[in-house]
Amino acid sequence: MKNLIFIGIAVFLTACGGKSIDKKTELETLKKERVEINSKIAALEAELGASKNLQDVKMVSILEVQESTFSNFLEVQGRIDAEDNVQVSPEAQGVVTAVYASIGQNVGRGQILAQIDDKVLRQSISELQTQLDLANTLFQRQKNLWDQKIGTEVQFINARTQKEAAERRIATLRSQIAMYKIKAPISGTIDAMDMKVGSIASPGMYSIRIINASKLKAKAQVAESYAGRVSQGDDVQVILPDVPDTITTKISFASKSIDPVSRSFNVEIKLPSNSRYRPNMLSILKIVDYRNDKALVVPVNAIQKAENGDYLFISENGKAKRVNIQTGKVSDGKAEVLSGLKAGDKIVVAGTNGLSEGDIVKAN
Repeated sequence: MKNLIFIGIAVFLTACGGKSIDKKTELETLKKERVEINSKIAALEAELGASKNLQDVKMVSILEVQESTFSNFLEVQGRIDAEDNVQVSPEAQGVVTAVYASIGQNVGRGQILAQIDDKVLRQSISELQTQLDLANTLFQRQKNLWDQKIGTEVQFINARTQKEAAERRIATLRSQIAMYKIKAPISGTIDAMDMKVGSIASPGMYSIRIINASKLKAKAQVAESYAGRVSQGDDVQVILPDVPDTITTKISFASKSIDPVSRSFNVEIKLPSNSRYRPNMLSILKIVDYRNDKALVVPVNAIQKAENGDYLFISENGKAKRVNIQTGKVSDGKAEVLSGLKAGDKIVVAGTNGLSEGDIVKAN
C-alpha cells in the first residue's frame, strides 16, 4: 500500500513539473513576440507621424526682397511725324507749263519742281533790257563829256538816273519771274504730287508735299493733370507696335502752354534714323513720371487684402508670418512697398491660398 502511495505521488509530481516547464516557454515566446510587435508599432507610428508632418507643410514660391529701381509710367498714344514735313505752295498764280519732279523722288533744297507760265514777264524783261542798253549808252557818253567838263551836271545826273531806274525795274521783274518757279524749300522725298501740266497754280494751294524721313519725331498730347509730372528731359520708352520696335530715350520737347480746347500739352521725342519708321505711324509713349532707385518692389499678386489694410506672408524660420504693409505706386504688375518690409525678407509670392500664420512652408 505504501509503495502504491509513493508511486502515485511521484506520478503527480512529475505531471505538475511538466506543466510548469510549458508555461515558462510560453512566457518567453510571448515576450519575444511582444518585442517584435512593439518594434512594428514604433515603425508604423514613425511612418504615420512623418506622413502627417508632410501633409502639414505648405509648398510655396518664395522671393527674397532686395532694393531695386522702381519706375512708374504714364502711357499715352501718339504718332510719328517728320521734323521737316512741308507742303509747297506756289508764290504766283498761273498755268503750270512743266513739272520736273515725281512722287517718291528725292530732291534737294532749291531744286525746281515745276514751272508756271512766265511768258509775259520774260517779254517785259526783254523790252526793259533794250531800254537799259540805251540808258547805259547815253550814260557812258554823258559821263565822258562830264569828265571833260563838257555839258551840265543836270544832264549827267539825268542820264545816270534813267540807267539806274531801268536796272531797278529789270531787277524787280527778275525777282517776280523767280516766283513762277516752284522750288523745294527743304531736302527730302516728294510724298505727294498732285500738280499737272495745264493745271492752275495759285498761292495757298498745296499740291506738293516734301518729307525728310531721316529726321523723325514722335508726338503726343498729354493731359493737363500731368503738367507737373512731365518735363523736357524725362526718360521715355517709344513703342512702335507696327514695326515692332521699342526705343528708350528722353523727351526732347514739352510744351509750356496748355491747349484751351483739349486741355492738354504737346510732347515730342526725336527718333533715330530708320528706314522702317514712317510719318503718321502709331506710337505708344511710356513716360517715366516717378522713379525710386532704392525701392522695395513686390509682385502685385502677392499682396493680400484685408479690412485693416494690405498684408503679405513672409517665410521666417520655415514658418509663414503675416506682415502688414503700406504700398505706394503700382506699375507693370509690381508695387512699391513703403513700409512693413525690409531688404532680405523672403515673401511668399505663390501658394498663399489657404495659408495661415504659423504654417510650415517650404519653397517648391
